[in-house]
Amino acid sequence: MSASAPSINHRAARIRPARRQWGRALVALRRLFADKEDTAQVFEIMRALGGATVQHGYQRLISTPEGGRIAYEHVELATRLMDRDWLASLPADSVGAAYRAFTSQENVSAAGLADVSRQGLPESEIDLKHPYAWYGRRTRDIHDVWHVLTGYGRDAIGELCLVAFSYPQTRGLGWALIAAGGYLRNRGKGGEVYRRAVREAWRRGRAAAWLPGEDYERLLAEPLEAARRRLNITPPIAYDAIPAAARNPSMGR
Repeated sequence: MSASAPSINHRAARIRPARRQWGRALVALRRLFADKEDTAQVFEIMRALGGATVQHGYQRLISTPEGGRIAYEHVELATRLMDRDWLASLPADSVGAAYRAFTSQENVSAAGLADVSRQGLPESEIDLKHPYAWYGRRTRDIHDVWHVLTGYGRDAIGELCLVAFSYPQTRGLGWALIAAGGYLRNRGKGGEVYRRAVREAWRRGRAAAWLPGEDYERLLAEPLEAARRRLNITPPIAYDAIPAAARNPSMGR
């Protein structure tokens, strides 16, 4: 290196794992259970307990056979998932077609989820150009794709089950806290059907292939049932056994 070349502070260029803030996470958890639609509290919990989860996930991704290519191309999935024409071009039985139907029915979108995730962030951290930040956005953007793959709805128990499924997939302590909190709030004899569904969801997450490593553009074009078989995503038997009208128990008590 030339003596006149500018020096680079590589330590400053890193995104360091944040210290876990359990008090902050518990406050956000109480707010979430008071209003399950307050999705901003989920991101608050994930930031409070994130630690090195994103860094470890990114390193695992690039260690997979196709992960290096996926990381190099760094597709922003929120943008891709908002392309309704592209989704409409996918086969009728595909994951993408099911995702398009799901988001239309539930009136949700990848862009809306991204907007919520930015709440409370300083301007300098929004859509940060860094591999770890990109991986974090990618994990955020595939949440509703996982709803489709797992068969869990957006009702209270469906969201809780998807959270329980997500913990063994991501090792994010935020997911573990939400799942454990919801599990304990559904105590008593009447809550056993819900607890059974949460336990099953955790087992399904452990047994399934590692979903963060998937090529999602390819996966969205794949037939839904074939994708579930390939990824070892078994049917949500305990969740499906709960009547739809009973899937929104009060979580705020």
